[in-house]
Amino acid sequence: MQEHDGGLRAGASRAVRLESFGGPEVLTVQDVPEPQAGDGQIRVRVTAAGLNPMDWVMTADAATAARFGLSLPAGFGTDYAGVVDQVGAGASGYAVGDRVFGAALSRAVADFVVVAADGNIASGVAHHTPDEVDDRTAATLSIAGSTAAAALDVLDLGPQDTVLVGGAGGGVGVFAVQLARIAGARVIGTGSPSNAEYLRSLGAEPVAYGDGLTARVRAIDAGPVTAALDLHGTDTVHVARELGVPDSRICTIATVIDGVPAANGANAGPEALEHIAHLVAAGRLRVPIAATFPIEDIRAAVELQAARHVSGKVVIDL
Repeated sequence: MQEHDGGLRAGASRAVRLESFGGPEVLTVQDVPEPQAGDGQIRVRVTAAGLNPMDWVMTADAATAARFGLSLPAGFGTDYAGVVDQVGAGASGYAVGDRVFGAALSRAVADFVVVAADGNIASGVAHHTPDEVDDRTAATLSIAGSTAAAALDVLDLGPQDTVLVGGAGGGVGVFAVQLARIAGARVIGTGSPSNAEYLRSLGAEPVAYGDGLTARVRAIDAGPVTAALDLHGTDTVHVARELGVPDSRICTIATVIDGVPAANGANAGPEALEHIAHLVAAGRLRVPIAATFPIEDIRAAVELQAARHVSGKVVIDL
């Protein structure tokens, strides 16, 4: 298991905060009062926080932040893993010392998060971490894992399917490709030529994105493409339509297109993350960690993650 030295200064609790909306340059590490678990809540001493595109997208400007219910001053980051160190009155299912992972909307990159014992992403949510899963890996599961699970629920893949995954090497793609393969589907994954071997390691047949994608997919001789998942925008949707995939078997996560189902992590089934965590514990699903940073280097970490050229997940150690 991964070891952590704690990282706390006496009498201080650290959190990444924003006093104004914007890019990585507005992120600062501040000393804040330690939050306390109230009724029906648990407090988690965070050991690792995984970054996602939504973290910086929803704090980039005031209008976007408002759609997520955020106002200034705001925290940052949503995925976390750590150890329960307070249990509030009426909070059941958890004990001090339990290892947990979960999501706390735009406040996870902090020494402590307080979440509801039976909550959701908005109020904060926790799941028990299997012994075989280290904290860094657990801290990457919630947003990307639940989003991939929700999208694959829409597609309902099986051994008879060949699915085209656009953006297969990204944070959600890591989960989507492997979950599709576990379901028995053949996976064609788009990415840059430099990511071809990485995509193969996940179980996808790589194909370069960009102009001419339809012809390149046909040249793979994978038989008819029966489903598609667009993890970036609309390009994969248009290609899938050209390949004869019906709209009902296409799914997006980053945009809305008339007639095409869309999915997000809030749509995932209640047991989706526990299932994914146990797949990781059993060695059936792996989550590549591309880079780790201390909390003091949050700006550099976000810049790396936001560039979208990293293969695997970026994690903050606390």
